[in-house]
Amino acid sequence: MKRILSIVCVLSFAFAAWGQTEETVHKVIVKHLTEAEFLQKVANYKENPHRWEYLGDKPCIVDFYASWCGPCKALAPILEELANEYAGKIYVYKVDTEQERGLSAAFGIQAIPTMLFCPLNAQPQIAQGMLPKEQLKMAIEQVLLKK
Repeated sequence: MKRILSIVCVLSFAFAAWGQTEETVHKVIVKHLTEAEFLQKVANYKENPHRWEYLGDKPCIVDFYASWCGPCKALAPILEELANEYAGKIYVYKVDTEQERGLSAAFGIQAIPTMLFCPLNAQPQIAQGMLPKEQLKMAIEQVLLKK
């Protein structure tokens, strides 16, 4: 009886994992930030209003977006692909400008999508509009990873 139960458990696990590719198993999730999380993970601009100090341990991209924005919707899967491609090297965050109006105002976000590229130990850089994947990769390599 124990042997049958063991075989059933092994087969259940095998069928559950069957069909999953390595990509689905190791998929990196793009993190949505609230203002409070931004203050902890990216920069506490309230404590240091006159000095930029990035708080992360890896460079990051912060995508300021809105759910109704067509270019933002087109950019989202590209950022997910890049989050997976650069997993362990950078963070990719999203901030909903409709939900986090104070945070958006603090960074002067007037057009969306707007991306904030935050390298370690350097000033952030801003890019507005829908950028193609190759341009985003170039920005990651040159601005964030300094290659």
